[in-house]
Amino acid sequence: MPSPHASIALLLDIIDEAFDRSAWHGATLRGSLRGITDRQASWRPARGRHNIRELTLHAAFWKHTVRSRLTGTPVAFVLEGRDWFTASPARTWKDDVRLLADEHRLLRRTIAAYPADALDDPIDRKKQTAAFSIRGIAAHDLYHAGQIQLLKRLQHA
Repeated sequence: MPSPHASIALLLDIIDEAFDRSAWHGATLRGSLRGITDRQASWRPARGRHNIRELTLHAAFWKHTVRSRLTGTPVAFVLEGRDWFTASPARTWKDDVRLLADEHRLLRRTIAAYPADALDDPIDRKKQTAAFSIRGIAAHDLYHAGQIQLLKRLQHA
């Protein structure tokens, strides 16, 4: 059984590898956003389909949500709404990427300070544990990184 410190370190590695560290699987979430212009981020493959900018805000929202669940302190997200957000003319694409990076940094800080002996405790109404939720947010990042990579390729098709 890993030590409590090792459990937290492993979870930090998992979220970092999905977000912005070198990983064997290819593009990370942040890596998939590198070099994208505002025009590319706003391109929609079809009516009713999400664009890269919406996926970025969605990922930031869920990092924020997991962090709120871990702290047990519900804090309003910086944008009004829930889950999916339309790009605001008051914000730039760079603002949205920065928001995602900031939410990752705050989530990482929360995980680093999380009591390892509480990782198997439920943190939400579905009784999902802290460890499950942290692993889940890493999987969420990778899922959307794949979608973004596909959207980038479709734009050039």
